[in-house]
Amino acid sequence: MQNEGEHPPAGAGTPPGLSGNAATAAPLDPDALRAFAAAVYRSAGVPDEDAALAADTLVQADLWGHQSHGMLRLGWYYARLRSGAMKARTASRVVVDGGAVAVLDGADGIGQVVARRATDEAVRRARKHGVAVVSVRNSNHFGTCMYYTRIGAQAGCVTMLMSNAGPNMAPWGGLKKKIGTNPWSIAAPAGDRPPIVMDMANSGVARGKIYLAGNRHESIPSHWAIDKHGNPTTDPAAALEGFILPMAGHKGYVMGVMVDVLSGVLSGSQFLDGVHGPYDPVNRSGAGHFMLALDVGALMPPEEFHARMNAYIASLKDVPVAPGHGQVYYPGEMEAQADARNRAAGLCLAPETLADMARIAGEAGLRWEDYFPPASGPVA
Repeated sequence: MQNEGEHPPAGAGTPPGLSGNAATAAPLDPDALRAFAAAVYRSAGVPDEDAALAADTLVQADLWGHQSHGMLRLGWYYARLRSGAMKARTASRVVVDGGAVAVLDGADGIGQVVARRATDEAVRRARKHGVAVVSVRNSNHFGTCMYYTRIGAQAGCVTMLMSNAGPNMAPWGGLKKKIGTNPWSIAAPAGDRPPIVMDMANSGVARGKIYLAGNRHESIPSHWAIDKHGNPTTDPAAALEGFILPMAGHKGYVMGVMVDVLSGVLSGSQFLDGVHGPYDPVNRSGAGHFMLALDVGALMPPEEFHARMNAYIASLKDVPVAPGHGQVYYPGEMEAQADARNRAAGLCLAPETLADMARIAGEAGLRWEDYFPPASGPVA
């Protein structure tokens, strides 16, 4: 049995036409990446619409600059689909319908598909009741929380989403993995701007960032993790074998516990080390989620809220810029700007990510050149 503390299978080889640093230097068209990822999902029996959604969540994370949650993860999801740990056809159903409150059973389906349905249910119910809570059981890892909370914000709701995850952190003062990084996100409409978004794990860093550092052959800061003996480490491999540290010391641990209570205990799903993450290719996940949506229009006219948000963000930015910073950002603005840049210039992925994509292509019966012609070059 593999758990999240073990290393996923590494990719082998280099994609045809790419080698060494050239793999990192050649930008790839985001649309081609989406088409490739969707084809991989379809090869595992995922319906077209669900495959397109799951692929978009990966590429969108890369566009936002969060490569720890982007195409790097495709192989992990694909392995879970092939083993049957995650079901290719998502048969989620509402098992408790209390109007403003609902419980959604994901039936071990694709986490992205389950989370999107939870988002749509929450927004629909909030529009009717002013506020809605959707509790989700028996789901899977769904990528970035902000993918879904931004959808709610764009629909005129303040939305909050949280999820438990496989164990990466020890309880405060302990030396055994018990609790996940347990991310959560809050998003709200932001007037004339892209939504204001908070998206964070309760660890000092997301586990995927440590995998990404390993893929890039980079060291990690010593405050990210400790090794299996409890000593600080800058080695990604030792960090993955050891323990990720909570953010802000015991405060991050406490927040992680409460996310697990709302996502796992309250939903009737798994919790603590009963949850298995995307790095585990064979065990059912048991992940649970908690989503809340608040219809802005139930509290004040939306145009008034938008005007107030415009004033709020303008006030945030109306301060002197500190040395070493180019501007003052509101939460979510960095991702919005990165998205615009990366859509225009294309995405440069780590060589190991590209190599793993090539391996997946072979296993899925896909031709790499059909999606990424050698002479395609930068995005126009």
